Amino acid sequence: MNVVPASTGQGYRTVFPATDEVVQVWDALNEEDAAALLDRAHAAFGLWRTTPLAERVRLFGAFADLLDDRTGEVARLITLEMGKPLAQSEAEVGMASGMFRYYAEHGPALLEDEPVAVPGFARAFSRREPVGVVLGIEPWNGPIFQAMRATAPNLMLGNTVLLKPAEISAGSTLFLDPLFEEAGFPAGVYQTALVSVEQVSTYIADERIRAVTLTGSDRAGSAVGEQAGHHVKPVVLELGGSDAFIVLDSADVVSAAAVAASCRLFFGGQICCSPKRLIVTEAVADEFVTAFVEAFSGQKLGDPFAQDTTVGPLSSIASADLLQAQYQDALDKGATILVEGGRVEGPGAFFAPAAITDITPEMRVYAEEAFGPLAMIYRVPDAERAIELANASPYGLGGTVFAEDLDEAMAVANRLDIGGVGINAYLGAPIEIPFGGTKRSGVGRELGRSGMDQFANLKTYGVAG
Repeated sequence: MNVVPASTGQGYRTVFPATDEVVQVWDALNEEDAAALLDRAHAAFGLWRTTPLAERVRLFGAFADLLDDRTGEVARLITLEMGKPLAQSEAEVGMASGMFRYYAEHGPALLEDEPVAVPGFARAFSRREPVGVVLGIEPWNGPIFQAMRATAPNLMLGNTVLLKPAEISAGSTLFLDPLFEEAGFPAGVYQTALVSVEQVSTYIADERIRAVTLTGSDRAGSAVGEQAGHHVKPVVLELGGSDAFIVLDSADVVSAAAVAASCRLFFGGQICCSPKRLIVTEAVADEFVTAFVEAFSGQKLGDPFAQDTTVGPLSSIASADLLQAQYQDALDKGATILVEGGRVEGPGAFFAPAAITDITPEMRVYAEEAFGPLAMIYRVPDAERAIELANASPYGLGGTVFAEDLDEAMAVANRLDIGGVGINAYLGAPIEIPFGGTKRSGVGRELGRSGMDQFANLKTYGVAG
């Protein structure tokens, strides 16, 4: 690991969260260079939009192959930048290359004209056409997956992409730029943009930026959404989540507990769609708690590059301190510890997985998103109360319902005010289906056909007899 002295300047910094050592520093682009990126992206659009679909498919396959071949290198960068265990970073790279393979296989069918019968016309149809340059603003928790989630559907459609990464994970995203060129994509079709917040605003105001997609906090989403709205541009906002994981009387409790524990630990619990509130009916609560504590306990916390580590550090000291403040606030106000954990003394952003119950509305974690390996178990008398509690959150990203009585499970799922729900399994964000939320979890959808539709000009054609 090549560690350089810490810098107090503004810009992009990779800090290894296991030691809090600064690894690499990049300055934000100056105004001239930021403008040049947009110039290239706009010029590339003129070429890329006319590139035959079969050629786009070929390039997608070539890029996926290269990404798979370089999995080890990219995964090490991801782990170095945000701290999750190396095996999970490798899985993330596979998810990103899988996205390009999905659109290579299904893109042509998803982009087929849709005929419509219109009186007075011999032929009418709708066609998805590209709009121009899309600005993607993406987070640190899945730097490659999130960046490619914004990129793959737009490139298949024919748009070009400027991608602003999070300030702490620029290295893994920058790794992709030469990979696109090596795969054969025209220069400027995809570019990582190390721009400042002010330069993002300048981009959004520029008429050549035709759409904006952001994954991040609801505060950031509100600011970007306001700017995009002011300039009358479409926007997709994938924001926070405090997903409910509901376990009903008829559930396979042991299976539910195992899934809940796994979800709460994956990526160190730093996923917007990770189930954070485990809502269990009283009839099975004792059994669930016992099984969950067994599955959740005994994790190996440590160096994310070590093979036996199951939970690495959080992404930053600030993230670990925030989660500790939320955890301590709950304990101070009467929460009961089921698995004792919390901030670990010493170097790094380590937070030992913790589980609590007896959460009340006065506690911060009741309404705030807990971004890390902190599990919260709520006991409720019945399904009706589970629905009420699940919907009490200001967020509405996803959810899970466990019940062997599928009619009841579907009835509960139908009443959840969220963007997606898994029945007897964690749904997450499969490539094939729309992903997004309601309320403060954002607007718009990513992935599947929706990933292209959000930023397509759905143009209709009518041909008279």
